[in-house]
Amino acid sequence: MSVLLLKLAAPLQSWGVASRFTRRDTQQYPSKSGVLGLICAAKGRRRTDPIDVELTDLGFGVRIDQQGTLVRDFQVARSLDGRDSYPLSYRYYLADAVFVAAMDGDRQLLDGIRDALDSPTFPLYLGRRSCPVAEPLVLGEVGDLSLPEALNSAPWQASPWYRKRQPATVHLPIYRDLLPGDSDEALQERVRDVPLDFDPQRRAYGWRCVVAGAVEITNPDGTKRHDPFAALGGS
Repeated sequence: MSVLLLKLAAPLQSWGVASRFTRRDTQQYPSKSGVLGLICAAKGRRRTDPIDVELTDLGFGVRIDQQGTLVRDFQVARSLDGRDSYPLSYRYYLADAVFVAAMDGDRQLLDGIRDALDSPTFPLYLGRRSCPVAEPLVLGEVGDLSLPEALNSAPWQASPWYRKRQPATVHLPIYRDLLPGDSDEALQERVRDVPLDFDPQRRAYGWRCVVAGAVEITNPDGTKRHDPFAALGGS
């Protein structure tokens, strides 16, 4: 198996997995359905086209390299003739967030995804059309490393200004698919973000188990926290 790494960075991102009616929430990290939707757009697939099983079967994981700020916007709408108005809707976004997303699977399939993302058919967005991609997506391909190894070893992608505001040691949260051999004590949750159908008339999603973890890295640009007891020395 091979692993393809993507960098998801933009002024705004929004990854809804439980949005309903007038409240459009965002998850704190990219959803599998959102990233696969991005890939389908790059490949020129339309929403009404069936989703290839080989895509939904890809292993998936995300690392939070730069914690974004949650922001709220709202939208109002009226009919074209101006006679009808619609309820006020609230939209939530992540501002200035940076993520590393990893997918593992067949190398030939990942090569095709990489080529499509480098030269997409349709415009690409990070969750919603109001969140266009701001940087090149393809971060790199990692040989025969496993999904956890790839997420642990990928270079930190945070912006310079963000690094300077962080401590000398940073813990980057990781959310990835539950894999065979994972400890029963691993923190797990079920997320409904496996796309089964993107058709607006019959959207459908399946469940997957997600394991939460973190990787510790050294930040050479970080600030040292002041220890008020350091001057007292040891006993």
